[in-house]
Amino acid sequence: MESEILKKMNKRIVNSFMDVLILAKLRNGSMSGYDFIEFIHKKFHMLVSSGSVYSILYSMERDGLIEGRWAQRKRVYSLTHKGEETLRAVLNLKEKILGLIINLFI
Repeated sequence: MESEILKKMNKRIVNSFMDVLILAKLRNGSMSGYDFIEFIHKKFHMLVSSGSVYSILYSMERDGLIEGRWAQRKRVYSLTHKGEETLRAVLNLKEKILGLIINLFI
């Protein structure tokens, strides 16, 4: 029972923070949408739909957080300056975000 609840919570958290997860992964270099799907599967043991990932990628690209370019028949994404600043701001707020989550249970 607890493992099923944990699995569902894990999925909700990953889906809710996928944009932040994408920004954090792009710090290490460019990745394709498929690379993100594969990373999420390996790291969190869950499958996310390609529609969900690409929808977020397109939205982030429109917002100027990432930029995509074509490389050998696939679109590869990298951080923009705005994306780097946004990620830095999120990381600076990490303790406040964790406190907010902890307060949900108090």
